[in-house]
Parts: sequence; structure tokens; C-alpha cells
Amino acid sequence: MNQDLSIVHLFLNASWVVKGVVILLLFISVMSWAVIFGKLFSLKRTSNLNEGFEREFWSGKALSELFQTAAQNAKSNGPMERIFASGMREFQKIQQSLAARRATDSGLLLDGSRRAMRASLQRELDVIESNLSFLASVASVSPYVGLFGTVWGIMHAFTGLAALSQVTLATVAPGIAEALVATAIGLFAAIPAVVAYNRFARQIDRIANQMETYIEEFSNILQRSVAMQSASPAAAPMTASGH
Repeated sequence: MNQDLSIVHLFLNASWVVKGVVILLLFISVMSWAVIFGKLFSLKRTSNLNEGFEREFWSGKALSELFQTAAQNAKSNGPMERIFASGMREFQKIQQSLAARRATDSGLLLDGSRRAMRASLQRELDVIESNLSFLASVASVSPYVGLFGTVWGIMHAFTGLAALSQVTLATVAPGIAEALVATAIGLFAAIPAVVAYNRFARQIDRIANQMETYIEEFSNILQRSVAMQSASPAAAPMTASGH
């Protein structure tokens, strides 16, 4: 007996629960791929913007000039440039406040700018990591949702076979195959999500380490600049050359 065991035919002949599970998994898979492509482009853009700003930062430009540029292009800046802008903004605010009181406190200057950059770093990481938890959920839950559809389909198939007086492989195979479609679709949704999640997690870790290293380097620059200004009030403008 020749039977059509194509995926479409098996889906059309499956029980309504199995059909619902398959449709849900297909929808989740489409959403997962949309997140994957969106995250690919966003992480690539983030890396390019960070690398471009880092090259400009170490090119020897005055920090005041870099800060002015960052303030003018705030919407199109990369995460690292926004971290720099938040640190410089807080540094200048505290410096102006101390100057108005004719006081000097290098520790307050450095701690304030570092806290501002740390807070900015956390905000940037929250944005960068957005939708990553969705991929983790798809990777962990989809196989179980597919397995639920399979178990239900097998139960439905054997319930139908109970009314038959003679059961052969030809009568059992279609029902089992219909049920297994749900597991196959569950794996189809889960496997790309697992691979993408692991890759994105590694990329985000590298970006986070890069920005944390930058915060430490920029803090060292501010510390040297404060020391130089304390020793000589007419010191040259702050720069980050010589990296």
C-alpha cells in the first residue's frame, strides 16, 4: 500500500492539538530568525562604531573636542562613545562645582566620572543583550513543546487503533509519523536558536570586556590629567595620544 507521508500530508491529517503545536512552533521559529538577523546586524554595527571611536580617541585629539563631537551626534553614537560622553560630562560638572567653591578633590572627580561610566555601561549592555533571553527560551522550550505534540499525537493514534480488529505496520505508521512531525518542527526551531545564542553571548562578552577596558584606560587618562593640572594650572588640553 502506497501512502503519502510528506510533511504537508502528515500535518493535514494530524489531530487539531498537533496542528496547533506545529503552527505555534513555526511562528516561534519565524520570530527567532527575525531576532537572529536583527541581532547580527546590530552587533556588527556596535562593533564597527566602537572600533571607529576607539581609533579616533587614540588619534591624539583633545578630549574636549571629542566630547563636543559626541554631544552633537548623540543619537548616532556607538556605546563606547556614549560611555565616554557620560564620563566627560560628569567630570566637567564636578570640576565646575569644585571650581565655584575654589576647592580641589581629585578623588571626587575620578570617582564621579567612573560611576557615571559604569552606569552608562550597564545601560548599554541592557540594550545590547535585548532579545537574547528570547533565543534562550526558544532553545530550551521548543523541543519540549514539540515533544508534547508528539505524545499527544501518539495517544490519538493508538486510541484510533483500539477500534481496529487487525493492526499492521501500514496502519500504525501514518499516525506515528504525524505525531513525530511536532518533534521535528520543535528541533527545527530550537537548533538555530541554540547556535545563535551561543555565538551572540560570546560576541557580547567581547564587547563588554572591550568597553570595561576602555573605562579603565580613560580613568587613567583623567587621573593623569588631574595630577598634571594640580601641578601646573596652565597645562595643555587633555588628550589620549600615545596608546
